[in-house]
Amino acid sequence: MAFRFILLSAGLLALVFTAALASDSSPLQDFCVADASSQVVVNGLACKDPKTVQANDFSASGLHMAGNTSNPVGSKVTPLTAAQIPGLNTLGISLARIDYAPWGINPPHTHPRASEILLVLEGSLEVGFVTSNPENRQITKVLQKGDVFVFPVGLIHYQRNVGNGNAIAIAALSSQNPGVITIANAVFGSKPDIASDILVKAFQVHKNVIANVQSKF
Repeated sequence: MAFRFILLSAGLLALVFTAALASDSSPLQDFCVADASSQVVVNGLACKDPKTVQANDFSASGLHMAGNTSNPVGSKVTPLTAAQIPGLNTLGISLARIDYAPWGINPPHTHPRASEILLVLEGSLEVGFVTSNPENRQITKVLQKGDVFVFPVGLIHYQRNVGNGNAIAIAALSSQNPGVITIANAVFGSKPDIASDILVKAFQVHKNVIANVQSKF
């Protein structure tokens, strides 16, 4: 009986320890403003001396300005992460403005380190995400001005402007460095290229199709 209790206790401790390792550590000080000039390699960004921190380290401007959507996908993401606002470092939040031309898309992508909540400021957006294997279920909805939608961490998701005018959205993310992996760019634009025979088998198409798509990235 005692042995079973020890095993159960050890199992519970292992679960707690794993859960602790799987999440970001809580800040141990008021802030850790990123020091872009530091040569120290850490999991994140090294801190400035707190005595040198200024208000500008916690501020940014220009988010009222529309992004340039004159590109093949018809959208522009303007991020505000720790790279743009050093004071976000270690705080576990970031923001982005997304502008969409009529029928423009924010193509299928993932954020490996963050969940996302999207608020539509102007226009109508079709949004969706796809669940993991084996179901690969698509969950989609058309949003109007003032509507909000959540994209769970790590799942492939997208947005499309379904209106005849421009659309604007604000995205909040649960990491100061959420990362982004755009599926088409990663698969067809990797450097060096993924071998074409691998992509032929993965997508079940002729090698000329793969070569044509790779040429666009």
